[in-house]
Amino acid sequence: MSEHTPRRIIIGDVHGHYDGLMLLFEAIAPNRDDRIYFLGDLIDRGSQSAQVIKFVRDNGYCSLLGNHEQLLLEAFWDGEVNRSALNAWLYSGGQATVSSYKDAATLLDDVDWMRTLPLYQDLGDLWLVHAGVHPLLPIDEQGAEDFCWIRGPFHCIESPYFPDKTIVVGHTITFTFPGVTPGQIARGHGWMDIDTGAYNPKSGWLTAYDATYQTAYQVHVFEKRVRRLPLEEIVKDVELTKLLAQ
Repeated sequence: MSEHTPRRIIIGDVHGHYDGLMLLFEAIAPNRDDRIYFLGDLIDRGSQSAQVIKFVRDNGYCSLLGNHEQLLLEAFWDGEVNRSALNAWLYSGGQATVSSYKDAATLLDDVDWMRTLPLYQDLGDLWLVHAGVHPLLPIDEQGAEDFCWIRGPFHCIESPYFPDKTIVVGHTITFTFPGVTPGQIARGHGWMDIDTGAYNPKSGWLTAYDATYQTAYQVHVFEKRVRRLPLEEIVKDVELTKLLAQ
């Protein structure tokens, strides 16, 4: 593989941490041929969601729909405000997103953009989705409820869902898995989770996975520390027996 082989860079849940994301991009230093993919949950919890969305949109990067984007869409469903859904979104970190916008028109324009986000992306050997897949259902029988929200049934699969693809996800903070410490990437049977909990004070790590060179780039959003590690130095295989016992 030459030094100029285009990279595939997959970025975990940003959750409104624009400054941390900028440090991450400085470390990655992508060129015009590299492909950038976000796994969703660009917004909420952090204070700079509007800036994160603008950066992703202005650069034309691919982002998947995360559960936090879905919560926002449900709050403004079909052009009307759904009060109960709005309260659920605000309670889940949406208030920080609202505060990051200078005007309602820009927010609503970004909401329209979020309606166009795909639920998953098939890269051949990699299959990107925010949360996971339902292990007992074919892909065409699943929707946002599975792709954006699923946890336990997906993580506990005993054999890979795809025989020839690794599913790369975010959504579930990796240190919540048994034996995984803050900042580590979690790996199971046919899947890998790169949501290292950027917004969470217990972690603070925002992760990008370079699938081409099997490298992880990480920024600690609170301490502004940056590191680059070979994947095998930072990935932790999750023991299924311990996962089932949780």
